[in-house]
Amino acid sequence: MARCPICGEALKWEDLMEQMIVLDNFKALLDDKDAFLSTLSEFVFKCPHCEEEFYGKALDMKEASRVFELLNDFKGSIDYERGKVKLKLTNLIALDVMLEEWDKRVGRGK
Repeated sequence: MARCPICGEALKWEDLMEQMIVLDNFKALLDDKDAFLSTLSEFVFKCPHCEEEFYGKALDMKEASRVFELLNDFKGSIDYERGKVKLKLTNLIALDVMLEEWDKRVGRGK
């Protein structure tokens, strides 16, 4: 789960992506995973809790990679006119991690 590197509060990936939507090339970034991750790592986010700014490189890049995949798997999940992400990305990532852990445990039991 994404956390603010300054105050430690949990962050929602959908809120973080809404901060990035303002980029002129955001749609194009969703076509190239490396460009997306590179831009995300250099993007300055603002924590909604402590209101301090931090670079995206402080976020978990494995989760960021999953965010990229989810946004591409669910085309139309972004309302560009309103600048909103319709998906609950944080919940989907948590579910994905739980399923991975379940697969590992079940796989060991065989």
